[in-house]
Amino acid sequence: MSFANPSRERIKEILTEAKTVAVVGLSDNPDRPSYEVSQALKNKGYRIIPVNPRLDAILGERCYRSLLDIPEPVDIVNVFRRSEEVVPFAEQAGKIGAKVFWLQLGIFNQEAADIAQSFGLEVIMDRCIKVEDAILRIPRK
Repeated sequence: MSFANPSRERIKEILTEAKTVAVVGLSDNPDRPSYEVSQALKNKGYRIIPVNPRLDAILGERCYRSLLDIPEPVDIVNVFRRSEEVVPFAEQAGKIGAKVFWLQLGIFNQEAADIAQSFGLEVIMDRCIKVEDAILRIPRK
């Protein structure tokens, strides 16, 4: 069976309910898409948790070496890594009890989707979370 992203209505529900977004591969370079997207989400009111083993902090938030090191609940795991590198993050997202495994625009990996779904996570691939939030005009509290 081929993969299909959730409906736009469901994505709107996901983004409306989400409070915490762990961003795997968040860069401290303001010119990188991961930084731009994360900054926009943070400005919109989402709690951003950077996951980058090479840095201590980004956007004023402490960085974690791995998803497994995050000491609080995560709603969405948003991944900025190459398609061939995302499988371990799907497993980690499942182990931490995240609700959604989101692969950014241009990132698609069926094996990672299958793993995340086996943990009960909803999966979104090849979509930009910032664009979806803007299109759907997600209200923030």
